[in-house]
Amino acid sequence: MISVEHLTKAVQDSTGTLTILRDVDFQVAAGETVAIVGASGSGKSTLLSLIAGLDTPTSGTVRIDGLDLYARSEDDRAAVRAQRMGFVFQSFQLLGSLSALENVMLPLELAGRRDARRRAAAMLERVGLGQRLNHYPKVLSGGEQQRVALARAFVTEPTVLLADEPTGSLDFATGETIMELMFELNRAQKTTLLLVTHDRAIAERCQRRLTIEAGRLASDSAAVESLGDLPA
Repeated sequence: MISVEHLTKAVQDSTGTLTILRDVDFQVAAGETVAIVGASGSGKSTLLSLIAGLDTPTSGTVRIDGLDLYARSEDDRAAVRAQRMGFVFQSFQLLGSLSALENVMLPLELAGRRDARRRAAAMLERVGLGQRLNHYPKVLSGGEQQRVALARAFVTEPTVLLADEPTGSLDFATGETIMELMFELNRAQKTTLLLVTHDRAIAERCQRRLTIEAGRLASDSAAVESLGDLPA
């Protein structure tokens, strides 16, 4: 499903060349759940951005379902994202001028789906927000906003879901609820899940853990192993 091949990302700053990622190489199977862990500044979010085709690598490539992202134009990469990927971010990324229902409808409408309203309403019902369809983000709690973001991510039935610290701005109990929803939807739709997290409990629930240290893939291990070395 996902093949990351010798991925390197370097940028220029005032001191010269800063290498954020160096020769990262791994594969993720269809339907697999994988946690990307590592200290702050290790390159985790940059890696997720490159997998999404939101940034361009200095060298190497990413293949999604056999499609070479970086052999395609920016418009083609955007089409791959729209057709195959869902995103969940720590900051929710909801449009404040749209209701919960309209936020979830948006990717369906962009895809030309005539059943956008019905599908969006059904997905919001599924995440427990059936009574909040017409509420705007400003009147929703953090947990409710993240549920809307989850509904928006899953409503297109993506083959890949990318999540960057999806519970980082939530309290413990709300974060637990959100992650349970995410894994439940992952199981139901057989979506490949790749998430960046500092949370040991979340990493432990994934089938594999990729540890990034100073831009390199330091380890690729099953989550049944001890998590005592997971960075806080």
